[in-house]
Amino acid sequence: MPSKLTKDFYLQTDVVSVAKQLLGKSLCTKIEGKTCKAIITETEAYNGIIDKASHAHGNRNTPRTGTMYLEGGVAYIYLCYGIHHLFNVVTHSESIPHAVLIRAIKPVSGIEHMMHRRNRTKLDRLLSSGPGTLSQALGINTSYNGEHLTGNKIWIEDAPITPKKDIVVSTRIVVDYAAEDALLPYRFYIKGNIFVSKL
Repeated sequence: MPSKLTKDFYLQTDVVSVAKQLLGKSLCTKIEGKTCKAIITETEAYNGIIDKASHAHGNRNTPRTGTMYLEGGVAYIYLCYGIHHLFNVVTHSESIPHAVLIRAIKPVSGIEHMMHRRNRTKLDRLLSSGPGTLSQALGINTSYNGEHLTGNKIWIEDAPITPKKDIVVSTRIVVDYAAEDALLPYRFYIKGNIFVSKL
């Protein structure tokens, strides 16, 4: 049986490395009695106060971004465009606001619950191939902001490291406001997997 990632995993100091390590691992939820599991297929790294694409750039510590400043191993979930609940994994130590955005997942189990939440009748890439849709499918919303990822509501299960040859590296999506930092190679996804946000 796969083991749950421990606190030590989330305390790693290299957020870019963590973003790559998360590929292939399983994001799991048990919400309203419904258990779901999906393979993480796409991630983006956000490198704290020096990263112009990060909510914490320039050491912005606000009621919204405060969760990012907690010790690694909690969920940072925020509302985008007033509609989409985006799920991030907070990493590093307390007061260093690193985070990894989970951008896409491949459903593994509890698929019927995911399809019901997404109001879909067909299992295809549209079920969970974007950061907003994956949160909806797994039942994740902002009420779980700050949730510990070593608990029993939202957690990540371990899996072998995805080989480097199977990881595609690119720039992040929809961060043009970040000027030169929009060009950083901080987005990663599993080669050939249809469950990614942009083919």
